[in-house]
Amino acid sequence: MTPATTTLSPSLAPPATLSLAALAAVTRDLADRPDLWRRLVRFDRGERWWTRLEGPPGTDVWLLSWLRSQGTELHDHGESGAAFTVVVGTLTETRPDPQGRLVPLKLRVGQAQTVEPGAIHDVVNDHAEPAVSIHAYSPRLERMTYYTRAAGRITATHTVLTHEPEQEPGR
Repeated sequence: MTPATTTLSPSLAPPATLSLAALAAVTRDLADRPDLWRRLVRFDRGERWWTRLEGPPGTDVWLLSWLRSQGTELHDHGESGAAFTVVVGTLTETRPDPQGRLVPLKLRVGQAQTVEPGAIHDVVNDHAEPAVSIHAYSPRLERMTYYTRAAGRITATHTVLTHEPEQEPGR
């Protein structure tokens, strides 16, 4: 007896994982179309605000707003690659270097940044003016690990299952 094979129709096939370059293109394309997102922007003094945007199959795309001092903790995106583009204001992304030192990078309007799966970083608005950014993840965001830095070492503290961007612990 010959085993049966099943061919998935294109609509049932799992979506392809987008490359980092493709994710950056998604965020830049949306950044160039403020008619799709500007009216959605909200700011929350208590915490960062976000809402989902429509994106290609197999991606999570989010619009995030940041007031002064709002940011993330050191984290990774599990098996998901990520890209984000600043569309309003300035954000600072920080990543550890090979020696465990945190290295900041200022990102201004129009600048896109990519994040390899498993790469550790954080993002903060350390400026007086509000900021807005568009983020894309592929495959869809499912898991994030948070880290702490002490005595020059980066140590994982906990992992959360999530379907939201850079979810804060306990949210």
